[in-house]
This record gives sequence, structure tokens and C-alpha cells, in this order.
Amino acid sequence: MKLAYPILIAQLIQNLMGFADTVMAGRVSATDMAAVAVASSIWLPLILTIYGLVMALAAIVSQYAGANEHHKIAKASYQTAWIALTLGIVLILLFNLLSPTISERITLEHDLKTLMFDYLGYIIWGGPGFCLYLVLRHYSEGLSHTKPTMIISIIGLLINIPANYIFIYGEFGLPALGGAGCGLATAIVYWVMFGAMLIYCLVSKVLKQTPLFKQFYWPDWQEIKYILSIGVPIALSLLFEVSLFSVVAILLAPFGAEVVASHQIAINFSGLVFMVPLSLAMAVTIQVGFAVGNNNHSEAKAICLYSVMLGLIIAVVTAALSLIFRTEIASIYTTESAVIELAASLMFLAALFQFSDAIQVISAGALRGYKDTKAILYITFCSYWLVGLSVGLILGLTDWLIPAIGPYGFWIGFISGLTVAAILLAWRLKIVQTRSMVNA
Repeated sequence: MKLAYPILIAQLIQNLMGFADTVMAGRVSATDMAAVAVASSIWLPLILTIYGLVMALAAIVSQYAGANEHHKIAKASYQTAWIALTLGIVLILLFNLLSPTISERITLEHDLKTLMFDYLGYIIWGGPGFCLYLVLRHYSEGLSHTKPTMIISIIGLLINIPANYIFIYGEFGLPALGGAGCGLATAIVYWVMFGAMLIYCLVSKVLKQTPLFKQFYWPDWQEIKYILSIGVPIALSLLFEVSLFSVVAILLAPFGAEVVASHQIAINFSGLVFMVPLSLAMAVTIQVGFAVGNNNHSEAKAICLYSVMLGLIIAVVTAALSLIFRTEIASIYTTESAVIELAASLMFLAALFQFSDAIQVISAGALRGYKDTKAILYITFCSYWLVGLSVGLILGLTDWLIPAIGPYGFWIGFISGLTVAAILLAWRLKIVQTRSMVNA
């Protein structure tokens, strides 16, 4: 929990930045808010994929620290930085090359389309800064220093809100950019966060044992290949999960605005609750990696067990609160009674999957600590897309088993997919633990 709570606060603040963008753009016009929402739905999967790839560094660093191989940490961090920086630059190049063609083929209202592409055109320049920030963040977190992430996220939020205001409304003689100004503000925040993290890594006394800047490292293709072998499965598994929820939102569109809005409320609140077990899972990655690096496999096993137990206890609390206050929570998002009623009923199902969600995300975090990430990729793909989406389609859109139940069918699909993922990931974790103890 000591490792997890700063990560949790940082994750919540990241979500709060997105919330601030949406609200502040919405005060200009519905078109500006819609542009920010659509652009964010394009940007987030891209940046989350890079985020997942860089997460490999925390596991690598924690194992090196546990094995007392501190001299290897800087090189691994540099190689991850080369990967992240390259991807950040590639995003800029691809956007500038492809956006004119894509813009011609997208059939959206002219003002909405213009604002959306302007937002992306601004935020894309913050990509390299955010990618490098992620590298320094996971270097620090891999060494069990998670508080800097929290503090720098708070700094980012404190800059984001006034910067949004300045660029949205054109203060200090600057042009008023409307919702697109949120993209420029976020890009600036990304570079500020990188700069703040860089200063911390330079001056921190607790990081002096593993200095990053004592020696410069050019790209080492063997090392890069090794990092990618761990990071790519993590990135793809994150992409599978995020894209599943996006696809379901599209499939629900024919049911009407009320259904889509209710689904979005339930998803948004579930995403906030998910930050708790996700933060715990990231802390588990660090602790398990350190124990494995230290060749203390019994301790690694105990960490996994207690973390899953803690995750389930937390799930009991969050699920109970979600059930008891589901109507009040839905009322925060909207005043339309029909939407509130449907969202509240979907949140009943959302409360149920919090148990399997806690087990699967913590098990995946533990497997990352063991650097066993390919199994996560295969299991999440099969669970989310083959099981979860299939069950959702059958129950939601067809009369094959029962009369089609629309959004409820897709949420039962979520529960099915997450439950299968929880069982398979826990089973895989058990295998990895047994194998590591035998090999030790």
C-alpha cells in the first residue's frame, strides 16, 4: 500500500486532467466538448500502448535492484528511452503524413472535424515529452520510489487547468483556440512533467546509488530486442482491453443516445474504481520483481498471495459502495431520469465484475514482476475478445440463447471475459511460481 497509494493518486490525477479538458471545452460549446472527446478516444489508445510498453522497465529495474546489479539499470533505462522517443517521433510523423488523407474521408460536421484535428495536431507534439517522462517514471518506480510520480502529476494538474483557460479563451493576447486549446495545454504539461522528473532524477539523493547520467548509452539492439520482448505483450494486452470497451460503445450506438450515455457513465465510473487494483498491481510488479531478482521466491509468492487478498478486500468495499450509491453516482453525470435508471442497473453488473477484475489485474501485475508477459497477451486476447465480446454479441444482439438484452448482454460479456482472465492469469501465476521455486 505504501508503494501503491502514490501511484493511485497519480492515476486519478491523470483521469482528472481528461475530465477537466472535457468540462472546460464543454463550457465553450457542445461541438468543442465533442471534439475533445473524439480526439481523446483516438489519442488515448495510442499513448496507452506506449505506456504499456514502457511498463516493462519497472519490472526490469526492480529485478536488477533485487539482484544488486545496479550497474545494469542505467543502460536498460537508456534503451527504453530510445524506444519511447522513437515512438513519440513516429506519432508526429504519421499524424502529419496521414491526417490530410484521413480528414478527407471522415464524414463529420466541419467545425467538429476541424477542432478534433487541431486538438490532435497540438497534443501530438507533447508525445515525445510524455514518452520520456514515462521512462523516468518507471525507472524511479522500479527502484520503489513512487512518490515523485504523485507529486509531478499534481504539478501537471495545477498547470493544466490554467493553461486550458488561457488557450481555450485566448488570454494574454493569444488566439482563442476553443476545445483545441486543451490539446496545446496538455502538450505543454507533458513536457513540464518530463522536465520535473528529469530534475528529480538529477538531484535525488535516494537515486544516487543508480545514477542515470554518469554514462551515456547509444542504442543497443540486443537490449532493445529484450525490452520489446517484455514490453510489447504488455502494450498489446492493454490495447485489447481498451479497444474492447471502445468497440462495445460503437456496437451500442444503434440502441440510441440514452443507452450509449448510460453505458458511458457505468464505464467511466468503473474506470475510476479500477484505478485502485491497477495501482496495487503496479506496486506488486515492483515488489515481486525485487524479490525474484533477490532470488527470494518464497517472498515473491507471499507478496502475490497477500496482494490478491488485499485486492479482494478492497473489491468488497468498492462493490458495496457502487451498489448502495449507484443511483446517486449516476445522478452526478446527468439529470435525465431514464439515463440514470439504466446507468444504475448497469452499475449493478459493474459491481459484480470488480472481484474478477481485481484478481486478473493483480495476477497480471505479478506476472510482469516475473517478466512472464507473453502469457498475459494470449490470455487477455482470448478472454476479452474471444469470450467477452462473443458472449456480449450473443446475449446483446441475438436471440440464440435468450431474447436479445442489449447493453446488459455486453456487460455480462465483460463479466464473463474478466472472470476467464482472472482464472487463467491466476493459474498461470501458480505455474510460474512453482517453476521459479523448483529452478531456484
